[in-house]
This record gives sequence, C-alpha cells and structure tokens, in this order.
Amino acid sequence: MAGRIEDYALIGDMQTAALVCRDGTVDWLCLPRFDSHAIFAGLLGTEEHGFWRLGPAHAADSQPPTAARRTYRGDSLILESEWDTPRGTVRVTDFMPPRDGAPQLIRIVEGVTGRVPMRSVLRMRFSYGRVVPWVHKHDGRTVAVAGPDSVWFDTSAETYGKALTTYADFTVAPGDRIAFTISWEPSHKQPPALPEPEQSLQATEDFWREWVEHCTYHGPYREAVVRSLITLKALTYAPTGGIVAAPTTSLPEDIAGVRNWDYRYTWLRDAAITLSSLLRTGYREEARAWREWLLRAVAGDPENLQIMYGIAGERELGEAELDWLPGYENSAPVRVGNGAAHQLQLDVYGEVTEALHLAHMTGLARNDYASLLQLKLIRYLEDHWDEPDEGIWEVRGPRRHFVHSKVMAWVAVDRTIKLIESGDADGPLERWKELRDDIHRDVCERGYDKERNTFTQSYGSQELDASLLLIPQMGFLPPDDKRVIGTIEAIQRELSTSDGFILRYPTSGGEEGVDGLPGDEGAFLACSFWMADDLAMIGRVDEARKLFEKLLALRNDLGLLAEEWDPRLKRQVGNFPQAFSHVPLIDTALRLTASGAYGG
Repeated sequence: MAGRIEDYALIGDMQTAALVCRDGTVDWLCLPRFDSHAIFAGLLGTEEHGFWRLGPAHAADSQPPTAARRTYRGDSLILESEWDTPRGTVRVTDFMPPRDGAPQLIRIVEGVTGRVPMRSVLRMRFSYGRVVPWVHKHDGRTVAVAGPDSVWFDTSAETYGKALTTYADFTVAPGDRIAFTISWEPSHKQPPALPEPEQSLQATEDFWREWVEHCTYHGPYREAVVRSLITLKALTYAPTGGIVAAPTTSLPEDIAGVRNWDYRYTWLRDAAITLSSLLRTGYREEARAWREWLLRAVAGDPENLQIMYGIAGERELGEAELDWLPGYENSAPVRVGNGAAHQLQLDVYGEVTEALHLAHMTGLARNDYASLLQLKLIRYLEDHWDEPDEGIWEVRGPRRHFVHSKVMAWVAVDRTIKLIESGDADGPLERWKELRDDIHRDVCERGYDKERNTFTQSYGSQELDASLLLIPQMGFLPPDDKRVIGTIEAIQRELSTSDGFILRYPTSGGEEGVDGLPGDEGAFLACSFWMADDLAMIGRVDEARKLFEKLLALRNDLGLLAEEWDPRLKRQVGNFPQAFSHVPLIDTALRLTASGAYGG
C-alpha cells in the first residue's frame, strides 16, 4: 500500500520526477518525461504495478522500516534518508542529475555506524504497471526492455532475479558507499553510458547551489520560499520552458472519490502565476524560457487559446482511464490526459496578460511577437468576454458567468492598455478603455450581492467562491473598498473549515454540485494563502501572519505541499507537490515581508 501523500519526497531532473516514500520506496516515476508512461506506478496501485525499495533488510512478513530522519542536502533536490537499526545507522542519498544524456535515478547507500544488512528490491513495470519487461544481462549490465523503452540497472552489488523482480542483498559498514542507478534509453539505441554516481552527485549539488544563489528574497520566511522555488524549478521542463502543474496524476482530492485528474501538463494559469513568483524573486531566465514556450504553443492560433498544453506545446491531451489500476487508496478512476484542455476559461487571458505585463515591467527584453500576441488576445476578448465559461475551477457542469473570469478579462484589457500607454504597442486605446469600463461596470452590477455585501461566484448566484479573493490583488478594486472587505468576511464565514482554511466553493457531498461532480474535497491551499494575502491588504496583518504560519505547518517535513488539505482526515490530498500551492506561499511571504512587521 502506498504511503500517505505527505510521506513522499520529490526528486527530479527538470524533465521528469520521482516520489520517494519514507521507507525508501520509489512509488512513482515516469520516463523520460513528466507525461510519459510510469515505470513505477505503485503509488496508484500495488507493488505489482512497479516500485523500487532500497533500505534496511526486514522480515518478509513485516512492514519495511521507515527512515528516522530525512532532509534535502542544503538548498538542493538531493534527498538524504537515515535509518537507525539495532545493528547500526545507514544513509541513502537519492537524486536525479540534471540531464546531460540519458535520464538517471541514482541511489547511494552509505554506512554510518555498525554493519547494516540492506536490500534493494526493483520491480519495473512499464506502461503504468501493465507491461512486464524482458529483463536480461547485457555486457554485465541488467536491462529491462519492452516496446520502445529500455531501462538499464547498474550497481557494484551482486544482484539476482526472483518472481520477475531484481534483488540485491548486501551489508554496509562505516565508510562503505554502494551506488545503484537506473537509466532510460530508447530500446532501439545503443546502451547509455555507464553512470558515474559520485561525479553526478557533486554536479547536482553544484547546480542547485548556483541556482539558489540567484534568489533575491532574504526575508524571515526564506527557508519556505527557497524550498518552494526549488520545487517550482523542479516542475519546469527544461528543454522547452513549460511548467507542469504537478508531476503526478490521479492523487485524489477526495479519498476514495472520483475527483482524480492528470496534472502533468502546462496550464497557462498555473504557469503564468509560477512565472510571476519566479520574476519577483530574481529568476528572469525561467521567465524568458516560459515566454518563448508560450509563443510557440499559441503560435498561429491565438483565437483558439487552450487552457493547457503538453510540456512541449502539444494540443491534444485526450483523457483516458486506466482500469487496471485501482487508484490511490482505491480512489478510482485513474486518469491520464485531461479532457478540460478544450474548455473555455476566460480568466486565462488575464493570467497570461498579467504575466507578460510583469515580465515587461521587470525588464525582460522586449519581444515584439509577445506584444502582438497580447493584442490578439484582447481582440478575441472584445467579442467573447461576456460569454459564460467553465471558469478557473474547470467545472464539468453547465457554463456560467463566473465573476472571477470577468475580473480577469478586465485585467487582460487593463494590462494591455498599460502596454499601449508605455509606447511599446499600438492599439485602439480609447475603445479599449471603454471596454475596460464596461467589464468593470458589468461585474459590479451583476456579480455583486448588495444585501449580503459580497461578490458571488457567478451572476445571479448566491454561492461564494474563493477566487473572489483575487479582486483586490489584481487591482480590480482597492483593498479598502467596502465590497472587497465584505467579500473577504463572507468567504471567512461561509467557506472556512473548522481549522480556518478556505474551500474553493461549496460542494454537495453525495450529490452533483456546481462543478458537475459528486463528493467533497479538502481546503484548497492556494485559496487559503489568498485569504492571508487579503487580510494583510486590509490591515489585519496579525491575523494574516497567523493564518500563513498555520499553512506553513501543513507542509510535510521536507517543505512540500499537495493541492488540498483534508480537515477531517488531517492529511494532504490532491496531486503532489502542487505548483498552485507553492506559488501563493511565495507571494504571501513576499507581501508579509513587505509589510515590515516580521523583521523583513
């Protein structure tokens, strides 16, 4: 059985990622890309669907021991786990070196004290656990082959096969270092080069140290901010600059429920807000790469802007269900692909335009096509902003006039007006100023409930929506506007959980709700960070800080967050780690630091 979501650590090479549990088991790894088929899919099934456990030997009828301590080595993505056993202490170092050739996962076992018996159990199952590869020896190396894929296993430890699984039993004493490496290569090509684990470890450590040195944030929350930045960097697909929302699929928002989605793609919204956080903390190169990715993905067809694309800009992300996988804690179905790719979500135009605007304001070199794209997006919005859409939460129920979507349409027009006024683009300035006023008036008249003094989820509805918390953050209305304060207080009353975190919107339990799905979900962590931001903006800074620090306490021992927090089960839920949680963590830390109240 897979561990709790928060029991996992992330390692990655900025092209794919693996999740390592506290007991030393790699339960999730897709090769060679984030969105490739998994060779270890035990996270979404059983050990029969693939895993790699490396840790102290234990009796066959007992649970594998969990590490007594684990940490990342400094500001890096190098995981160090230590076990204290009756016979001594052992350390396992797990990492994936930034690629210069074949993708690799390297695990180095090091004796610390005593003599500790160890065991490696490697069960490779291709195609999300469905295909048992042909495992054989080739020039002294172990290779697993199935269809287009081959995975090469290299170690100095003696290995043997049993029950379609590769084992290694060995003992380590102080000073011993034994490395294990798997490398992926297309099966029709020559074998990958022999790994050099120690050199790769040093190169990986150097890479992360040099990258973190560019961070411009030095406030009181630096540890949390830097760990979030490293996580966002790890979710970036280096060859193209695309940014995945999370490296996993189908980790449930509702344990044993159906709210299970594939997040291994680039949502324009998630990537745009990620870009904003990177820019605010000194990372221009990532911003430039994402802007180039955006221009390639949208090239030639901005009128049909998708809400998400593949990490190389692919448009077709057809959704399918993997019925041979029972799902994480029996949360079925397991989905790959995402049918929401072709939804209409008008807010995306605002997020993309805001990101381009911020890049421009922070001095990123001008790109004429980016400005042209921005103008084309506004021309599309001119004709479509007043249509209903599926909204930020990708509802699978009927389209509505979501207030957040209209607000972000206003943002898109507003930022484009600023671009024209700066002299860096030409457009119908007066006409678009009128458009901006029209959208603003429409939202304030049709999306605001005067009796309750709050904006609502959609025109004519009584329900609230946490995305309304972005109204002051986007500059649609000032923080001291009574309608903004009323909305914040209404969301606190109606969308707060018992422990003070924020739901996205009301769900309906067993019945189909506004999102077209049965079941409930946890508190949405991004929304809870937005609440902390808003509280700081309206002067309730102590309350904002307390909420922020409660949210920081939800991170696992390595500083990682999933998408949601289940207040009933007191555990993280949803895909993991989630960019949409780590981005607002950074933003709120920056806002609280700027307030000057916390030593920043």
